[in-house]
Amino acid sequence: MTQTYEERGGTGLPGAGTHPLDNPAYAALTGPHAHFAERSGRVLRYPSDVSPWVALPAAPTARDWTDLAAFADAEGAVPVLGVREELPAGWEPLFDVPGVQLVDDGVDAAHDPEAVRLTEADVPEMLDLVARTQPGPFETRTIELGTYLGIRRDGVLAAMAGERLHPPGFTEISAVCTDPAFRGQGLGGRLVRAVAAGIRDRGETPFLHTGAGNTNAIRLYEALGFRLRRTTRFRTARVPADVQSSRAASL
Repeated sequence: MTQTYEERGGTGLPGAGTHPLDNPAYAALTGPHAHFAERSGRVLRYPSDVSPWVALPAAPTARDWTDLAAFADAEGAVPVLGVREELPAGWEPLFDVPGVQLVDDGVDAAHDPEAVRLTEADVPEMLDLVARTQPGPFETRTIELGTYLGIRRDGVLAAMAGERLHPPGFTEISAVCTDPAFRGQGLGGRLVRAVAAGIRDRGETPFLHTGAGNTNAIRLYEALGFRLRRTTRFRTARVPADVQSSRAASL
């Protein structure tokens, strides 16, 4: 099995916490995915057509929260995925779902002869599958984040899974979904193992996120060899009007 981050003696990145998986989006956007990073002060994000992840540094200051307002949409809403700190006074939670982070702890990773690498030409079909199965965010350019694999049945994309966040030494498995017509065949598990094998081939460790209430997915991931590492939160919040005004006045 690939060595864990701790076994390799890693110490984390400035602003990312003591371990890359403590603040994976920040670690990714200051590391392997730095070429995607859009910045507002110390706050980072992916382009909106790549991923909704916005990354605050560890222990964000009042200034960091003000800088985050630069990434709000026209209604003042901004995603704060994975940020476990409580929202500052005046920030209105719009969406708040408990989540879990799981990490490779003996996954039986294996390449799958039926899995094919998906390309930009497959994106419309991938977006359609995601819209019908709701595995989590997947945008028009998400495929640029890493390798995405699919299994087809009679030419139809029956299932897919791929790579998203990429903190140093780790790669997140994401967008795991199966067309309802092909469920019960173990396709999702096969693709997770295949994506994990590709990550392992690079000497990295697979990890993933899912909703804490998604018990079926958690059961599958644990059966494949992932273990719970930490809890997290998937949230969207509305920026207070005074923060938006303060931000605008400082520009």
